[in-house]
Amino acid sequence: MAKKKIIIKVENLKKSYGKLAAVKGINFNVFQNEVFGILGPNGAGKTTTLEMIEGLKSIDDGLAEIDGINVAKKPQGIKKLIGIQLQSSSYFENLNLSELLQLFGRFYGREVDPNEIIKKVHLEGKEKSFVKQLSGGQKQRLSIASSLVNDPKVLFLDEPTTGLDPQARRSLWDLIKELREKDKKTVVLTTHYMEEAEALCDRVAIMDLGKIIALDTPESLIKKLLDKGFKPKRRRLEATLDDVFLDLTGKELRE
Repeated sequence: MAKKKIIIKVENLKKSYGKLAAVKGINFNVFQNEVFGILGPNGAGKTTTLEMIEGLKSIDDGLAEIDGINVAKKPQGIKKLIGIQLQSSSYFENLNLSELLQLFGRFYGREVDPNEIIKKVHLEGKEKSFVKQLSGGQKQRLSIASSLVNDPKVLFLDEPTTGLDPQARRSLWDLIKELREKDKKTVVLTTHYMEEAEALCDRVAIMDLGKIIALDTPESLIKKLLDKGFKPKRRRLEATLDDVFLDLTGKELRE
């Protein structure tokens, strides 16, 4: 069996704000073409961790590397390798989607085909639309589209489906799977939705109070809990209320 290539290496990563230690010496690797989730309650250090790896926040101590490049020493080199979809984004109001993507491409010194990227994120027909005309799900897909203009090796998605209805959420799950399977992207995401992590992630790191307290596949983490004698408070059904909602209202996006 071929050895998996490590695309992200994190060793003893630390970040403090005054007396507050936000990230307390964490360690993990992410493999190429993996969907890796970082989970945890608010204030756990998830976003700070991502921002250090992305080069958006300084690293107090420790090491972060992407594809062998040291983030702290060569932040410009990192920017060529990654795409970042943020929780909230602001766009130029007077540019349509095609114009926005062309502009973002120029930020990287690239001439991009906006129609190709728009098709990739399933926004066909919206090329001449303005951001204010888009639904919540469409805005999230535009945010992912903007992160693809430099053809990155690694995509960082920070709570990509927060605030979306079930149809838009499942549609975005399908898009993330396509980017991993068809485009061979490595995806690192944070989420508050455990069902989302279970559906998308090959492995997850669970953070709390600035530390990683568990790291494994979703299946292995669930098995470890059951092996400890865990009994759910209520009987688990084979479908969720999300599934009921989608079955009754339809899985197609209404946009």
